[in-house]
Amino acid sequence: MAGLVNNLLIPFLVFQNICFGFRSPLSVFKRFKDTTRSLSSECLESDQPVISLGLSDFALDIRMPGVTPKQSDTYLCMSVPLPVDDEAYVVDFKPHASMDTVHHMLLFGCNEPSSTENYWDCDEGTCKDKSNILYAWARNAPPTRLPKGVGFRVGGETGGRFFVLQVHYGDISEFRDKHKDCSGVTLHLTHQKQPLIAGMYLMMSVNTVIPPGEKVVDADIACHYKRFPMHLFAYRVHTHRLGKVVSGYRVRNGQWTLIGRQSPQLPQAFYPVEHPVDVSYDDILAARCVFSGEGRTTETHIGGTANDEMCNFYIMYYMEAKHAVSYMTCTQNANPEMFRNIPQEANIPIPVKSDMLKMTHGHHEATKGTDKSSLLQQAKKEEEEILDQDFHIEEAVEWPGLDLKLGQVSGLALDPENNLVIFHRGDHVWDENSFDSKFVYQQRGLGPIEQNTILVVDPSNAKLLHSMGKSLFYLPHGLSVDKNGNYWVTDVALHQVFKLGADDKEPLLILGVALQPGNDKNHFCQPTDVAVDSVTGNIYVSDGYCNSRIVQFSPDGLYVMQWGEETSLGRARPGQFQIPHSLALIPDFSQLCVADRENGRIQCFRSQTGEFIREIKHKSFGRELFAVSYVPGGLLFAVNGMPYPGEAEPVQGFVMNFSTGEIIDTFIPLRKNFEMPHDVVASEDKTVFIGDVHARAVWKFASTEKMEHRSVKKAGIEVQEIKESETIVEATSRNNPESTDPLKKQEKQHLVQQASTGVSFVLITTLLIIPVVVLLAILVFIRWRKTTVYGADGEHKLDSSSGRILGRLRGKGGGGLNLGNFFASHKGYSRKGFDRLSTEGSDQEKDEDDGTDSEEECSAPPPPPAPSSS
Repeated sequence: MAGLVNNLLIPFLVFQNICFGFRSPLSVFKRFKDTTRSLSSECLESDQPVISLGLSDFALDIRMPGVTPKQSDTYLCMSVPLPVDDEAYVVDFKPHASMDTVHHMLLFGCNEPSSTENYWDCDEGTCKDKSNILYAWARNAPPTRLPKGVGFRVGGETGGRFFVLQVHYGDISEFRDKHKDCSGVTLHLTHQKQPLIAGMYLMMSVNTVIPPGEKVVDADIACHYKRFPMHLFAYRVHTHRLGKVVSGYRVRNGQWTLIGRQSPQLPQAFYPVEHPVDVSYDDILAARCVFSGEGRTTETHIGGTANDEMCNFYIMYYMEAKHAVSYMTCTQNANPEMFRNIPQEANIPIPVKSDMLKMTHGHHEATKGTDKSSLLQQAKKEEEEILDQDFHIEEAVEWPGLDLKLGQVSGLALDPENNLVIFHRGDHVWDENSFDSKFVYQQRGLGPIEQNTILVVDPSNAKLLHSMGKSLFYLPHGLSVDKNGNYWVTDVALHQVFKLGADDKEPLLILGVALQPGNDKNHFCQPTDVAVDSVTGNIYVSDGYCNSRIVQFSPDGLYVMQWGEETSLGRARPGQFQIPHSLALIPDFSQLCVADRENGRIQCFRSQTGEFIREIKHKSFGRELFAVSYVPGGLLFAVNGMPYPGEAEPVQGFVMNFSTGEIIDTFIPLRKNFEMPHDVVASEDKTVFIGDVHARAVWKFASTEKMEHRSVKKAGIEVQEIKESETIVEATSRNNPESTDPLKKQEKQHLVQQASTGVSFVLITTLLIIPVVVLLAILVFIRWRKTTVYGADGEHKLDSSSGRILGRLRGKGGGGLNLGNFFASHKGYSRKGFDRLSTEGSDQEKDEDDGTDSEEECSAPPPPPAPSSS
């Protein structure tokens, strides 16, 4: 018996040594594990919020430890030590917060937090020493990310050793149920040295006084820059309720270069610097805040309460690592005379919808100090940012709308009730016989389309709700719906733009002259699309197939201006078009983006002036980009055309980060195929519709979680098997029921981080204990069989039985103990993850070439591939 035990324990110990030979990357965080605070039972209960992401990368989860704010406008802080001693770089952030409960979050880096408590009131301060803003998130803010190769430096000799999270709870009505909040952020850090170091430059007025009733008051800030060159990539503005517009500039040799200009009444996020701006030694950084004292009966001073004002212009920059400075401020006006030459745009207010005011300001009345240090602290409190996009678009195969009987589908839109509106051509077809060489329509004898060309359908079941447009159009093309539910359409045969009420038989407004192509103020030539600004009411028309321009009209249809020209030979320049085919207004940014079809790109312009801002172009677009659509929150959707012969780029849909232009996701249908997808429209819940002019079909796509998972609970550990070959361990409370709040579910899923080279120590320990228990059970079973079945002849029978059992353990190869094959021979075991182990036997043996199970017990599978991007 002793010999048998020895024979079984030797290979087990070898297996154990092999497992521990794969050094867990989490072992480098032992110091951090010993000092980590436990969270509330309603939050993630993990004593190790550090997860390895590879040999040099790791993730750090920073969360509020289950707090319940007692009053509105509460600022709470908590700190987490950097889990490594050497230098590291923060290169990405994932927020975990709901806009229903959190107004904004700030993350600071420093060496000494203001308190050692689990959390504290931020009025006590965030840090005792100098602190740097590393990250900010705010509700209703558009997305932005650090450029590639740029990181915030932490740890080492010069970087901060603590992270301090500050959360502003604006309206606490959501806490009536006394639940505990665990908002926070997950950091992606790397030990790989980053060539460029990010930092923050704050420009702030400290002595502005706004007289009561004064219509225009300027607050100016300017400082000479006396350091190594820095490159600006994002900006953010901040005032309270009296601010109208804030602008920032670099002044070099008397020339003013715009860094950024925005209304402080819009969501106060970091907006991308639209054109690269570098700042060199002896340049001047200048900013102006424009206020109005109308409605006030007393003077308004700079301060930290809702009745005070602030004038802040934040600049996010990067510098070469060897010269990097992480935080700089400017609080003076070094050259008041130069502001006589500030560009006129600095004093032009930016229109803002009234409902945006409620979302932007979350302040309640308060009494705080107004000295310079407290103003800097308050400025940091107001810092905000965005949440990362993490989803995948797939066809909603159950949607019956693909079977709608339609003509050529040319336009799609969503009405104010989020119903899908389809514009199609009925029994008319645009072909080579439709126009002559002068773009005059040649098939007037067919008469207008006799079918209803505008269909309103339920987006969930494709049920027809309303239809209209019979006997009005010849060749429908573009479609949009304004905030009042009016339909705006273009007809390329009529060369006109129409405004139609939902219940009106006759158009409310007509632009252009019927059947007469042209290029002046009163004529179009095959206009492709129309868009109406929800804030100003201005009308924009893309004109079109035979003109290369964007035409702007007033809400009453009066000509205002136009811009654009035909593409010249060679590479298309900014503002040149080759069929401006689709329009997307971005009111939050005051921009108009155009799908420049034959140039295969998106061009974005200032909607008020037509000034070119930037181009979005990817190789995966191919030669043609047909349509573009914007979703509030910072997502841009687009669809391209079929590839030319010999080209490989497939026809597909695209999801992009509006701020960076980066492709987040691509998608194609599962039923039928795209032939010529002509228009795209998306809703805020990331439901996407694409209409195809050749397939005469409309597809519905929906957002799905990237990681579908299942979970089992064992010994208080919830083990989640991720279907994209990713195994993660999440510690949870055994008695904590799963929340039914979808926002909380989403936060929980965002907690889960990829683990590519190591698994949790708890999981490894559990898996190593299980073989011991199983082996002991086998030995007990053998002893029982010996004494109850075989009697006096049991010695001989025991040898035979033991041989069979060891043979089972060794498998076909007979080369030693293979625990993976042994467990795989039991029902309920899955090599993809760690399911419950069944004790029910099986006679099936694994194949010899399937002999890596033991290694799989020691390491996690590799992470899933990243979404397609260009």
